[in-house]
Amino acid sequence: MTYDKPYHDAALGGEDRWEPEPFVVPTVVLEPPPEPLSTPRRYRQRILLPVALFLATCASTFLVGGWVYALSLMTILVCHEMGHFLQARRYGVPATLPFFIPMPITPIGTLGAVIGMDARVGDRKALFDIGISGPLAGLVPTILFCIIGVHQASVDVLRDSGLQFGEPLLFQFLSWLRFGPLPEGYSVYIGPMAFAGWVGLLITSLNLLPIGQLDGGHILYGLLRRKAHRVATFVLFTALAGIVAFGLYEWALMLFLVFLMGPKHPPTTNDHVPLGTGRIVLGWLTLAFIFIGFTPTPFKF
Repeated sequence: MTYDKPYHDAALGGEDRWEPEPFVVPTVVLEPPPEPLSTPRRYRQRILLPVALFLATCASTFLVGGWVYALSLMTILVCHEMGHFLQARRYGVPATLPFFIPMPITPIGTLGAVIGMDARVGDRKALFDIGISGPLAGLVPTILFCIIGVHQASVDVLRDSGLQFGEPLLFQFLSWLRFGPLPEGYSVYIGPMAFAGWVGLLITSLNLLPIGQLDGGHILYGLLRRKAHRVATFVLFTALAGIVAFGLYEWALMLFLVFLMGPKHPPTTNDHVPLGTGRIVLGWLTLAFIFIGFTPTPFKF
C-alpha cells in the first residue's frame, strides 16, 4: 500500500482550653499564606505547556500530511487521551492534561501523546477502566477514517516513488472488501485520511503492548494482577528476540525505552476489587487487537 503525500500551501468533643503562663509574651512570625492552587497564575502554568505542545503537534502533522491528515490524526489522538483523562477524573485519580509530542522529521509528524498519572492511585477497577478507555475511544475515529479513506482510495500500477508501508490485517481486510484481490504489480493508493487511520492503528497497537505502564500494561494488570509481571517480561524478551532474528532494528529505540520503563506494574490501592465478566472479556478482546492492527514493518522507503 502506498501513500500519495498531498501538496499544500505553506489533557468533636469539648473545646480544648489553654491559659498562658504569666509574664510570657509569645513571639509570632507572620508568613504570607501559600498561594492557592486555583489561582489564575497556577492555572495558566498547568495548561500552558499542554496547549503549546498541542499546537506544535497540529503544525507538525500539517507539515507532513496536509490539513486533512492533521485534522484526522489529531482527532484520533485527542479522543484517545481524553478517554484516559475523563475516566481518571471520574475515579478521582489525579491526571495531567495530555502532552502531545510533535515530531516533524518523521513520516507521521508525531510520536503520539501521554498523560501524567499515578497508576497506584485508585483500585483495580479504576486502573482497568482508565487504561482501556483511551484505546477504545481512539479506535472509534481510527476505524471510521480507515473505512472512509479506503473507500476513497484507488488502485494503480505499483510505482517506485512514494511512501510505501506495511499493511496490518485490518487494513488488508478493508482493502479486499473495497477492491478484491489485486493483480500482481498493482497497489492501493490512499489519501491523507486513510493514512491518518493507518497511523491510528499503529499507535493504538503499540500502546496495547501488555508491558509496564503502557495502556496494555494497565489492562493486563487489571486482568491478572501480580501475575501480569511474568507475562509482561515474556512479551518484552520475545520482542527483543524478534527484533534480532528478523532484523527489525527500527524498533530498537522503542524497545530500549520500554526496557527503561520496566515490565512490572505497580499495585493499586486495592487489587482485589472484582472486574466482572464483561470487563474481563472486553479486556482480552482489546489486547487481541494488536494482532489485527500492528504491522512489524511499517515503513518502506
